[in-house]
Amino acid sequence: MELVELIGLDAVVPSLKATSKKQALQELAKKSAALTGQPERAIFDVLLERERLGTTGVGNGIAIPHGKLAELGELHGLFARLDQAIDFDAIDERPVDLIFLLLAPEGAGADHLKALARISRLLRDPNVCEKVRGSDTAEAIYALLTEAAANRAA
Repeated sequence: MELVELIGLDAVVPSLKATSKKQALQELAKKSAALTGQPERAIFDVLLERERLGTTGVGNGIAIPHGKLAELGELHGLFARLDQAIDFDAIDERPVDLIFLLLAPEGAGADHLKALARISRLLRDPNVCEKVRGSDTAEAIYALLTEAAANRAA
């Protein structure tokens, strides 16, 4: 599964306004609901449930919240760059400003894990993150993410 298959340009938020982890997850759930046709509350609940198991703040200002929804037909991603970094209970205790949300169908199993691994590898690259943080438009961020992911796969 290529990153370009997970997110479209409409799934990139270049300046998300949120002052807390909960508010960021609410905003992401709202945007994801519009893109997937799934209920906003169901998305928010599955994300909160996952956070209760342990933070998805993976360090270096990055969070990868994710969850599975029974009614979802395929994997969906959403990327957001926050206006201001927020406390996300990250493993390195640093605030988060880049969030890649991944939603998967209930039976996605290996595809879900492969997509998480691909996202994680991409966002572990400090050059990619630096360029994304320096970009102001959805188009620029989308191009950086998909181009960097394609280059990694090649």
